[in-house]
Amino acid sequence: MQIKSGVLSTDYLVIGSGVAGLRAAIELAMAGSVLVITKDKVSESSTEYAQGGVAVALSDEDEIRFHLQDTLEAGDGLCDEENVGILVSEGPERIKELISWGAEFDKEGSRLAFTREAAHSQNRILHAKGDSTGKEIERALLAKVKATGGITKYDFSSTVDLIVKGGAVVGALVLKEREKKLVAVYAKAVVLATGGLGQVYQRTTNPTVATGDGMAIAYRAGATMVDMEFVQFHPTSLFVPSAPQFLLSEAIRGEGAHLVNVAGERFMPGYHTMAELAPRDVVSRSIVSEMAKTDSDHVYLDLSGMGAEFVKKRFPRIYATCLTYDIDITEERVPVCPAAHYMMGGVRTDKDGATDLPGLFAAGEVACTGVHGANRLASNSLLEGIVFGARAGAAADEFGRGVSLGPGLLKPVTCKGREIKQLDLVKLRSSLRRLMWSKAGIIRCGRQLSEALTKLDSWAYLEDGTFMSRRELEIRNMAVVGTLIARAASERKGSVGAHYRSDAKDRGVDWRKRFTFKRG
Repeated sequence: MQIKSGVLSTDYLVIGSGVAGLRAAIELAMAGSVLVITKDKVSESSTEYAQGGVAVALSDEDEIRFHLQDTLEAGDGLCDEENVGILVSEGPERIKELISWGAEFDKEGSRLAFTREAAHSQNRILHAKGDSTGKEIERALLAKVKATGGITKYDFSSTVDLIVKGGAVVGALVLKEREKKLVAVYAKAVVLATGGLGQVYQRTTNPTVATGDGMAIAYRAGATMVDMEFVQFHPTSLFVPSAPQFLLSEAIRGEGAHLVNVAGERFMPGYHTMAELAPRDVVSRSIVSEMAKTDSDHVYLDLSGMGAEFVKKRFPRIYATCLTYDIDITEERVPVCPAAHYMMGGVRTDKDGATDLPGLFAAGEVACTGVHGANRLASNSLLEGIVFGARAGAAADEFGRGVSLGPGLLKPVTCKGREIKQLDLVKLRSSLRRLMWSKAGIIRCGRQLSEALTKLDSWAYLEDGTFMSRRELEIRNMAVVGTLIARAASERKGSVGAHYRSDAKDRGVDWRKRFTFKRG
């Protein structure tokens, strides 16, 4: 790796260090030097917080065709069936590979232990240390990265924008905020793996880094965005004023917990035949409806029928976290409320992670391969990151073999936007998140979406601004992806999957249409 003043070159650049980014980096390390850029510490991503598990057809009772069917049904008719086939058929080998790299999933005796979550027809959810699956997968991948060699990590570095030359992506402009330095990073190919955008909403299970950065920078560079209306809301996040919106895994309901309202009455059987195991969007909307009926801002998750020792063993992280907020989940009901959780849309890619910009690949939550359709099947996200992270790495390698980073290319890049002074970051961030939650959240309507777009348009000036801090860049990106969500939701006049319109509850005549956006 060669460094000049404000310029750095590497064979391959990976932006993001979650499961998809790390898996892509491992694949690329066999082909040349790899630089992994992350705006926080390397281990900080949504992967670390993934509790429930990873879905894979590996048990004796399960089959790939069952996993395929469950995924298609959850996607509500809008999945890309070819890519779903890739996900479920390549998943078992990718998980076996992870195990060979040291990932330790929970077992019953000498055999892997599988559990079930909502909308799955079989027990196919692998978990680690009860409810720390993502953290264990990340640990194994980081260990593999260290053992592989050839991978350099560049932390606390925010990507400002992609560098595009002759219609192709040749790198990224990166802000090293601590050094107050802009670095132009050039590469033969770039893999985006920046995760999701949950922080756009007032309530979210996502970590603070999930501000839609990858989607926004890809959109500004000219990549196509698709399915941006499909935001999944997790039904059960901890509702305590002094606590973060900590996720209470769907696996808790899979193991037998019930939802009850503030009067202590179980209500899900009245909304869906599968009760607590109904698809996430149904459970989230049911909770919102029940809160409205009971004039409450939360409901409760009741684990009383599961046994204290089982709960402590099966969900040790959730048990310990709730105790820090004086809630003993083995003895009392847990106050919960839905929260933004996962983006099914994103940067449009093919089955190998290639975008419509040469040199740019994407994998994981930032990308949209169509495997989730209108509503993601529980625990398919970690599998998607592993499977398509590997495929994107392999495709970026193949693309990079035909690219040469000539010395004439390696030049410093400056920001060309206009300077914006006196930006109240705290107020603007709060206003945007409250707007998205109230106007473009779990239940939507045309009037509220129009109001949201009017306000979002008033913040359009942020897109062309020059910012020199992570927080400013995040606000810029959040405004971009918030606008894309609201525009897509406004365009889709019917209700499909996670997108629900109170003023258009039917699918509509053109419901199979997928909405794409491209700058300009």
